[in-house]
Amino acid sequence: MGDFKKLRVWRYAHALMLNVHVAAREIRGSHYIALRSQIIRAAMSIPANIVEGRAKLGDSDFARFLGYSIASTRELEYHLLAARDIGAITPEAFESLTVQVTDVRKMLHGLITTLEARTPRPATRKVPAQ
Repeated sequence: MGDFKKLRVWRYAHALMLNVHVAAREIRGSHYIALRSQIIRAAMSIPANIVEGRAKLGDSDFARFLGYSIASTRELEYHLLAARDIGAITPEAFESLTVQVTDVRKMLHGLITTLEARTPRPATRKVPAQ
């Protein structure tokens, strides 16, 4: 399709991933290894799915990968909530990252809506009344 780096949603998702990495570095302790890993993986999945979807030939495939990115925002949001609730990240870090996650998710929904509007729908056949 085109250069993913030109997509505003990718730039925001990439910035989110970088900010999550900064916050994850602050999570200390061997008992948090799995949580730290899950947070980073979910954050990396968001822009990675945008990149992978952008490489597809059609809008419907691209929209499907954007849907995967949305699912990753939900996963990341939960992991951040868990990290806050167990004291692994500060409430301030949670709030800042959650705002970014929400913004990226809204942008993804908007792009999917745009792609779906561009995709022609198959004609529906009317069934005669009996």
